[in-house]
Amino acid sequence: MAIRLERYREIVHGRAGARFLEADLEGKLLRAGELSSPCRLCERRCGADRRGGKTGSCGVPGARVSSEFLHYGEEPELVPSHTIFFAGCTFKCAFCQNWDISQDPAAGIEMAPASLADRIERGGGINVNWVGGDPTSNLEYILRVMRELRDRDMNIAQVWNSNMYLTEEAMGVLDGVVDVYLSDFKYGNDRCARRLSGVDRYFEVVSRNHRLAAGQCEILLRHLVMPGHIECCTRPVLDWVAANIPNDRLRVNVMDQYHPDHMVLREKEKYPELCRRLRPQEFLEAYEHARRLGLDLV
Repeated sequence: MAIRLERYREIVHGRAGARFLEADLEGKLLRAGELSSPCRLCERRCGADRRGGKTGSCGVPGARVSSEFLHYGEEPELVPSHTIFFAGCTFKCAFCQNWDISQDPAAGIEMAPASLADRIERGGGINVNWVGGDPTSNLEYILRVMRELRDRDMNIAQVWNSNMYLTEEAMGVLDGVVDVYLSDFKYGNDRCARRLSGVDRYFEVVSRNHRLAAGQCEILLRHLVMPGHIECCTRPVLDWVAANIPNDRLRVNVMDQYHPDHMVLREKEKYPELCRRLRPQEFLEAYEHARRLGLDLV
């Protein structure tokens, strides 16, 4: 396990060489633009004419940076991570703890790619952590920032922090520019995903994308343990991951920080099982299950 951790540190510190520096960014920018109008960036495939000013199901009118700063609260091997929070998200999670950002696509400010590259260059982070909400709707903009970083010969690792509900085409654009997928695998079934995040075909899409990600680079996978969802979500997710993702490309963070927020607090009768914090015994059950599966745990 120590060897695996050191490998991750090499990657997220840029010592392995950031992959975007050698990528065909012009070609990827062209492809990202094609996928944006009609929009096929996330698996909702809403078909919005984003170049014509339409916003589609995510509501994102264009890249808006809600905040950007050196983050010291991520997994230890990522710290300090220059984290870029975008407004808007492809999910509508009832329990979202960043709902003021994720559910308001107009939040934040527009920032020229060169200006954001300036901040990254001066920031002192060991990687760039693209998050939201979710970064998927901003793929073309992110590639433009990467091009600015490449022109400055900045060897800084790129972390894609995502709910992993991208289309296969969008995953193809990321191939060769992402160094680590900081991925989220929430649900073990489609019923819970539809009820709590408003998305269809969740397990099919997210499991497919984790397979694709494992073929591209390293994965640091997060699973948030939620009260009342250990049997329906936590166990199936961890079982699938252990059986399908090579352990030499994977580290797993079983997370215990769930707390009621957003719609769970406003409509308690709709989400009764989520109206409390996780009990220590519930988290221990989830963690021990992951450990027994032999997963490399953060």
